[in-house]
Amino acid sequence: MNQALKLSKNEKAQAEVQQELRPGQSVELLKELHILTREGRLNQDSRRKLKQVYHLFQFIEKLLLELPEEGAHATLADHGAGKSYLGFIIYDLFFRQRAGEGKVFGIETRPELVERSRELAHRLGFERMAFLNLSVAESTTASALPERIDVVTALHACDTATDDAIAFGLAKKARFMVLVPCCQAEVAACLRETKALALSRTPLAELWRHPLHTREIGSQLTNVLRCLYLEAHGYQVTVTELVGWEHSMKNELIIARHTGHRKASAAARLRELLAQFGLEPLLETRFRLD
Repeated sequence: MNQALKLSKNEKAQAEVQQELRPGQSVELLKELHILTREGRLNQDSRRKLKQVYHLFQFIEKLLLELPEEGAHATLADHGAGKSYLGFIIYDLFFRQRAGEGKVFGIETRPELVERSRELAHRLGFERMAFLNLSVAESTTASALPERIDVVTALHACDTATDDAIAFGLAKKARFMVLVPCCQAEVAACLRETKALALSRTPLAELWRHPLHTREIGSQLTNVLRCLYLEAHGYQVTVTELVGWEHSMKNELIIARHTGHRKASAAARLRELLAQFGLEPLLETRFRLD
């Protein structure tokens, strides 16, 4: 009786897991990524993580399908890949199930994570995945990467890592960029240093009088500047939520689609905002318009 009850519970657990997974999805991969337990079960934390990655994948899948032959030969580079949760799941759900020469590149500066991802890809037979131990600056000119990348992703890239991914995407003439910024400190530090002198005698200065507000305003301003920068370089930009705020506070999703139409008005607004907030030096580092 107890054995039958135990079997029934296991079967029920397995059925619940199957309801969460996509058709043909590798259970072994999800175990290796610790999204599923060794027994093949989902806990609350892994269910939340899986929901986030699925939601982001839905956006990326639509973009890949717009490419020639519905993305069969697409190239995708995941910057700041970490353990490559996103890259592996994109490969498993999209590239593995399509014949073609499409390839996923995971770019990460920590060699131990790169080696671990290489071993996992080899073990699972994910032959069209490559993991590179490179900085963004190095990856832009590395011979291991093609001259053009179709899709650039950066999930929860901290501080200036998102800007580095954008710079890479521009250099590689990416058709799409999908960015989820994380903690951002550079602009907030500049605000604290310069006090945005042009606005210091106006009521707007109250927006960054307190350190917590400085951090939040800095984060918001950073993403506004990024969107203008992308538009100035010929991208159509959409900003939306990744998932509900109850799942993650780092929730802003920026999707950039290359149109080739460089918006002079966006470049002008970018310059004006940088001047108003005393951030002109960033024109020479983060937001070059030449």
